[in-house]
Amino acid sequence: MHHHHQQPSYGSGYPGQAYRQQQNPYPQYGHPSPQPYPPQNGYSHPSSGYPPSPAPPNGGQMYHGRQPSYPPNQYPPAHGGPTAPPTNPQAFGHGAPQGYNFQYSRCTGKRKALLIGINYFGQKGQLRGCINDVKNMSTYLNQNFGYAREDMVILTDDQQNPMSQPTKANILRAMHWLVKDAQPNDSLFFHYSGHGGQTPDLDGDEDDGYDEVIYPVDFRVAGHIVDDEMHRIMVKPLQPGVRLTAIFDSCHSGSALDLPYIYSTQGILKEPNLAKEAGQGLLGVISSYARGDMGGMMSTAVGFLKKAAKGDEAYQRTKQTKTSPADVIMWSGSKDDQTSQDAQIAGQATGAMSWAFITAMRKNPQQSYVQLLNSIRDELSTRYTQKPQLSSSHPLDVNLLYVM
Repeated sequence: MHHHHQQPSYGSGYPGQAYRQQQNPYPQYGHPSPQPYPPQNGYSHPSSGYPPSPAPPNGGQMYHGRQPSYPPNQYPPAHGGPTAPPTNPQAFGHGAPQGYNFQYSRCTGKRKALLIGINYFGQKGQLRGCINDVKNMSTYLNQNFGYAREDMVILTDDQQNPMSQPTKANILRAMHWLVKDAQPNDSLFFHYSGHGGQTPDLDGDEDDGYDEVIYPVDFRVAGHIVDDEMHRIMVKPLQPGVRLTAIFDSCHSGSALDLPYIYSTQGILKEPNLAKEAGQGLLGVISSYARGDMGGMMSTAVGFLKKAAKGDEAYQRTKQTKTSPADVIMWSGSKDDQTSQDAQIAGQATGAMSWAFITAMRKNPQQSYVQLLNSIRDELSTRYTQKPQLSSSHPLDVNLLYVM
C-alpha cells in the first residue's frame, strides 16, 4: 500500500495551524498550459433498508446556502451576479453529433446524499479525520442545502450497525441506492473521505495506465473499488438534468469518477475528443430523451469496439464514452500530475477538499463555478499544497451560478 499517505493528526474539527503556511503554492501548474477562461460567458439493486426516495423539499424550494428563500423554481434576480443554469438542453459541440445534448439540473427536486468516512481503526495506515469530515459535511448539507437526515446514508467505521459499516458490499449497495429513481432537477451528493490509490488499468481506458481506486474498510479481504465501477454505477444510469455532486477527500482522487472534462483555476485542463468518439460510434444521438425513452438512450450511448486482434471472445472489450447527458460534477484535489510517489506525500491530508469547499461556500453561497474554484484554491493555500480540480460529465459554462 505504498501510495497511502499518513495524515497529520487533527483530532476534532478541522485541521488547525499545524500545517506549514504555503507561500502562494500556485505559481505554475505541472500540466500542459491550460486554455485560460475567456473573460465572460466562457465555453460556447436492492434498496435493502435504505430510505425511500424523498419528495422535493418544500414543494421544490431552492436552497442557496443561508440566503433568503425564493418562490419554488425561482432564482433570485441576477444583480450582476452569476446567471442561473439554463433549463433547455445544451449541445456538447466540438465534434459531437448534432443533437448530442446534456442538461443542467436546477437542483429543485429531491435530495439524497451518500457520505462515506473511513478511519480504518486498528489497521495499518489508520487515519484520524475521515469520520469527522463526513460529520461536518452531513451537518452542512442538512442545515444549508435541505438534505434531510433520513435521505442520507452515512457509512463510517465507528458505527455499531453492520449495515452502516463502510464495507465494499455496503458501499456498492449504497451507490445503487443513491442514483435509484433519480429524476431531472434532482440533486444527489456523494462524499468519500478515506484512503485512495492507483492500480494498473486493466481495460485500457486511462491515459496514464492507472485506474484510481478507493479502499473500503474491508479492502484486505474484499478488495478495492475502481473508478470505472463507480462511473458505471453512479454516472451511467443518470438521465439528463440529474445533478450528482461528488467530493473526494482522498489521494489520487483527481479522476475517481472518470469524468472527461477537467477544470482548474487556470482554465480547462482536459476534454474528450468528441469527434473521435463519434467516429467510433460511441455518441449515439440522445434523441430518445426527447421521446422520454430512457432505456433506449442507455444503449445508444454505448458502442462496441471490434473484437480484439486475438479474436478471443474473452478479450472483447466494450468501449464507452465517459461523457454523460446528466449534470455530474466532482471536486477533488489534484495531485495527478505527479508521477513519483514520494512527491505526493508532502502536504496531502485527508479532509482538505471538503473543508475548503464548506469554508468557501459559507463565506459566499452565491458564486459561479470559476469563482468557487478560486475561493477553494484560496482556502486550500492557507494549509495545503493541493490545488482544486473540478471535473464534469459535460462541458461546463464556468460563469454560471454554482447550485446544489
